[in-house]
Amino acid sequence: MIYVLLASMPAVLIGIYNTGLQSNLAIQQLGLVSVDGWRGAIIELLDIGYDPTDKWACLVHGLLYFLPIYLVTLAAGGVWEVLFALVRNHEVNEGFLVTSWLFAATLPASIPLWQVALGISFGVVIGKEVFGGTGKNFLNPALVGRAFLFFAYPAQISGNEVWVPVDAYSGATPLALAAEGGVNAITSNGISWSDAFIGTMQGSIGEVSALACLLGGAFLMLTGIASWRIVSGVMLGMIVTTLVFNFVGPASQGMYDMPWYWHFVLGGFAFGAMFMATDPVSASMTRTGMWIYGGLIGFIAILIRVVNPAFAEGVMLAILFGNVFAPVIDHFVVQSNIRRRKTRESNE
Repeated sequence: MIYVLLASMPAVLIGIYNTGLQSNLAIQQLGLVSVDGWRGAIIELLDIGYDPTDKWACLVHGLLYFLPIYLVTLAAGGVWEVLFALVRNHEVNEGFLVTSWLFAATLPASIPLWQVALGISFGVVIGKEVFGGTGKNFLNPALVGRAFLFFAYPAQISGNEVWVPVDAYSGATPLALAAEGGVNAITSNGISWSDAFIGTMQGSIGEVSALACLLGGAFLMLTGIASWRIVSGVMLGMIVTTLVFNFVGPASQGMYDMPWYWHFVLGGFAFGAMFMATDPVSASMTRTGMWIYGGLIGFIAILIRVVNPAFAEGVMLAILFGNVFAPVIDHFVVQSNIRRRKTRESNE
């Protein structure tokens, strides 16, 4: 659990800085001198201002959005963890620290805090505890909570106005731009591939930096915490599916002609591939099954992104879809191994 927190921390820290950066840029663009509420009061008290070129000002401003989200996640989810632990007479599992951290990282900075509490409650109770608690859930609880918020409150979790928490500001994420006009729509808005790779663009707090996600994922794979087979499967599934759409799809229509390396850096693909799909509890456990499971996630994610313009992300639902089929995949892999051994023994 500590390794996962350490690995995902660079992605969250860059996301915090980027939240402040995007907010300060919006304030500058709108000609504002300050923001209302307690955040504005703290910034004025610290006398750091809203200069987007000041890294300290951007980091503090971003932290003022992420910290309340994470604290509410810990408090609301922790209540359910303790409650179920008392009822079942067992210790509180530290796995919730990872769930709460990853859940908070997938949210936009402008989300109402009461929705944060509701989302993590749904994820912990329905995604994990009803199945017996940590180790017995077949769905990733952080993604279950995120999916609940997306379908229950789409206005606060998606759309052009939610990514930068500044009143009267509206701006689409690169992924939303791509759904409308492909790569050309992204670059025409002044966003380069390197911007998307490093993480200086609009998006959910912890998902903007593909570079940080890649470094964190490499650390988890080297330490054996995350399966390189799952990550490789996700990448292969994404690349092959993207190449097929590039070949058969109509040119210049949404994401049909988008290259695979753009898909990797947009939205939550890198974050999902490195930190969500590799969850050992909800992923496939057989070696062959890991390849199939990862490939299925990569395929479904691109299929949703390209074919369904109303839902430009796709990664969250693809991983949950993979979670559902992981036990089935492992079952058929095991049965195939058993049949192969019986055949070999009978031939001997």
